[in-house]
Formats: sequence, structure tokens, C-alpha cells
Amino acid sequence: MIFEKISTILTADELVDKAFSRSVRAGRGKIGGEYTDKKEIEESMVLTAGNILGDNLRNAVKDWPNLERIEPFYRDLTDILVGVDELRKRLASVSWASEKTREISRKYVGMIRKSQDPVLLRKQAFARMASIVYDVDKDLRFLNDARNKLRQLPDIKDEPTIVVAGYPNVGKSSFTAAVTGARPEIAQYPFTTKGIIIGHFTRNRIRYQVIDTPGLLDRPLEKRNDIELQAIAALRHVGHVLLFIIDPSETCGFTLEEQMKLLEEVRDTVKMPVLTVANKIDVEHSKADADMEMSTLKGEGVLAVRDRLADMLEEILKPKPPEEKKREQEEEVHQIPPSRKKRKVKTEEAGEDKK
Repeated sequence: MIFEKISTILTADELVDKAFSRSVRAGRGKIGGEYTDKKEIEESMVLTAGNILGDNLRNAVKDWPNLERIEPFYRDLTDILVGVDELRKRLASVSWASEKTREISRKYVGMIRKSQDPVLLRKQAFARMASIVYDVDKDLRFLNDARNKLRQLPDIKDEPTIVVAGYPNVGKSSFTAAVTGARPEIAQYPFTTKGIIIGHFTRNRIRYQVIDTPGLLDRPLEKRNDIELQAIAALRHVGHVLLFIIDPSETCGFTLEEQMKLLEEVRDTVKMPVLTVANKIDVEHSKADADMEMSTLKGEGVLAVRDRLADMLEEILKPKPPEEKKREQEEEVHQIPPSRKKRKVKTEEAGEDKK
């Protein structure tokens, strides 16, 4: 995953301590050698401190992926968790500090060579470099916190992907386990305490990804906060087809009417082709408006549903003529579902208009 390669980012205290202790050792290494000139010892200490500070600050920036080139799914989640603009600003501050510490180091090395008091100049150089590092301490702490949050994101591959949705206890995890043939991986997703379940299956030498979303696409959107809604919207970047499972027996604890209402809300939110499947057909159930039926308990119809989803993916991902692809890109509109607050405002405005 793109954020896993980011190393721990040191605080200003840790950086300064590391740089200055190394510089002292570098200075001691010069004593007793071929050159014992005080100026050379002080130069070595300033250069060492400047290089260590500059390198560590530069690496704190270089480890991050290019925010303009990361996949839209990860970019959206980065914006939700830490803010892309804020992250970019903090990285720029640390990059500036890297260049500035090197500049101070080079400047004072030149001054020491001409000075009668190299020790005083070395102390001044240390003080100025330390001041620069402490200026960006908040930025360093922000970046390390951001790193810790983003490293928890699931590792979702760029593969044909099925997103599974529906109310709790309708059979989503049972379907995911059945078609992937193994215990799926449970990956952390910061917007639900349950994580998301990722599994894979192969058909005709093509690997397909199945993502079950407990805690996300399993209750009405009106009960969500803004961050949860945006996290749901981000799924449109990775999913190509959505499987919505309903339980017409209503043994899941939700009426068929409630389930169909959630289906329409999800359909409007994720903006991808939807296959509706009625599960638990092995028990007494009401007639449901579904595309297919299955029983994950008895295994009836499960492979047929899997193959139908794979066929849909093959059709969707088939290469399109350049003019059609361009038209779709122009028509695509980035929409994030309105928050409850915004919906309330709209409702109140509508009420005032009627008056």
C-alpha cells in the first residue's frame, strides 16, 4: 500500500539531539588525526549537523507519494482523514526547513574558515539550525500523525472489483466467504469499527476482488455524518459493480420495505451498476423485486450470482472507443452526498417556499 513505505517522522527534539550528538562525534574524530586545526574541527561539526538535519527533513518529505498522482480512492480518503491541502502545506514547510538548514550549514562553514573564533560561529550555526527545525515541529508532528492514520487504510488492488452491500445479517459475509473459497482478509477502514472484508476469486484466468463493507453500506444514509458519507462515496473509485443482497424472509430484523429503501439510497450514492439478489430463499419469504435469488446457507445459486457479476465486470471493463471514453469523462460529476444539516436546510427552505 502506498503509505506503508513512509518512515516514522522524528520530532524537532529528536532531530536536533540526533544531529548535534553526531556532530560532536565527528569533531572528536578529527582530534589527534593528521589535521588538528580548530577550524577544521568546527567545520566538520557544522557540516555534519547540517547534513543530518537536511537529510532527515528531506526524507520526511520524499517518503510521501505524489498527492496529484495517487489513485482517486486513496486521495479522497487522505482528504477526509488529514486534508490534502493541509498535508501539502505541511510538506512544503518541512521541505523549506531542509533547504534552509543546509544553506545555514554551508554559509557558516565559509565563515569559520575566515574567523578568529570558530567555536563561537559553530555555536551560532547550531542555534540557527535548531531554530529552523523547531519552527517546523508542529509540521513534523502533523506529518507523523497523518502517516499513522493513512497506514491503516486497506490495501485495495487495482482489479475488477465487486462491492457487497445490504443490511446486517442478510448474508453478505457468507456470500463473500463462499465465492472467495477462503477466509477473507479483514482490513481496517477508519470510518467503521468493523473494518472491511476483502476476498478474491479467479475465473477464466482473471482475478476478481470482492469487498464487503460492514458498518458502511448497511444502514440509511440519513443516519450518517459527513465523514461517513464521504467515505462511502470514495468506494465508487474502487468498485465496478455493486451486489446488493436483500433478505425477503426478513429474518435479518429489517422489513423488505426498509431494505428496498436502502437499496435506492445506495444506488444513488455509489453510481455503479447494481445487481440485486434475494438471499435465504430456502426459508419462507415474501416476493422480492430482485434480479436473482440464492441461498448462501445451502449454496444454491451462489456460483450463478458470482458468474453473473463476473460477466457484468467483463462487459463494463471492455475497452471502449476513445470518443465514448472522452464523453463519459466529461459527463462524470464528482458528487458527495449532502450532510443531514444541508438536507435540513433544504427542507426548511422548501417549507418557506410553500408558505
